[in-house]
Parts: sequence; C-alpha cells; structure tokens
Amino acid sequence: MPTNTIGTDGTITRDARSRYRLRAEGGARGAFEAETKRAGGTPRAEVEVTRGTAPADVAEILGDTGEVVIRQRRMYDGERLVQLADTYLPAFVAEAAPAVAQLDTGEGGIISRMADAGLAQTDVVEDVCQVPATADQAAALGVQEGAPLLTITHVGRTEDGRTVEVTRHVLGEGWTLRYGVPLD
Repeated sequence: MPTNTIGTDGTITRDARSRYRLRAEGGARGAFEAETKRAGGTPRAEVEVTRGTAPADVAEILGDTGEVVIRQRRMYDGERLVQLADTYLPAFVAEAAPAVAQLDTGEGGIISRMADAGLAQTDVVEDVCQVPATADQAAALGVQEGAPLLTITHVGRTEDGRTVEVTRHVLGEGWTLRYGVPLD
C-alpha cells in the first residue's frame, strides 16, 4: 500500500496507514524521504538541531518543562517546500539515543534510533487541525499571513506510556490526509 502519492497537479496525498512501518525503505532517513521517493518525487530536508524549551502546549504533552532536543526541518519535493516540521524530544530520549540530536540520524530516522535504544513507539496519535499561518510560516510556504494551514501534531509513546516525541507538521498548500480505521 503506497503511503504518499503526488498527483499530476502536485497534490500530495499522505496516507498514514503504513507510513511509519516503511520509513527505512531503500535506505531512507525517515518516512518523508521514503514516501516521497516512492511517489516519484525528489525529497530533501534542511535540518537544524538545537536544545531549548518546548512551547507550553508541547511541554504539557511531553510532561517535561526542561530542556529538550528540537529538530526543525524544512521538507522539500525537489525545489518545492511542502512542509515545516518541528520535533521535540525529551532529554531522556537524547541520553538513551544520542543520534536523535545529530543532523543525519541514519536509516529510518529518529524513530528507528529510539527503537534501537529500547524506546520504540508503539502508540501514535496524530491530531489534525487548521491554524492561521504565522508571518514566518506564510513567508516560507508562499501563502498569506493568517491563511488556514493544516497541521499534524504527532505524539509517539512507548509501550509503557512514556511520550518520546512530539512533532508538529505544518503543511503547505495541496495536501490530502488519508487515515484508515480497522473494523474488527
């Protein structure tokens, strides 16, 4: 089952039903790279890694108001910026899996590095909402300030319920999100 498709009009359909399981396909550095290549695109990312404090809403989800690792990414298909993604990782994750604080996190990306360190994400919740574009987001994504943008807030937890990742994806224009629900 493909995870992303790119239509002839440039519309990206993000199919969340299997994207994280296929994140290392072909040596990819994460789900975005794997799915964009699979869809025939040319993925690239500009990554900045710092340490600091998470925004209040993210800190509340993490249960951590201390220092976190912050991975800010601009993600492209070719030369087209298609999303901004900011990831917040608690200090205990960076201590257990130091590669998450590197620019190149290796095959499979941070989710694989966490799993290698015994912090596999077994429960993922993604909340999707619209938010008005900030001035910085508008300038980066080529929309008007205040224009509605889709955001995905990804929260990854381990089997014992610890939150190990919060990523806020801000999507440019032309996205469709697809989710599946198992019917038992």
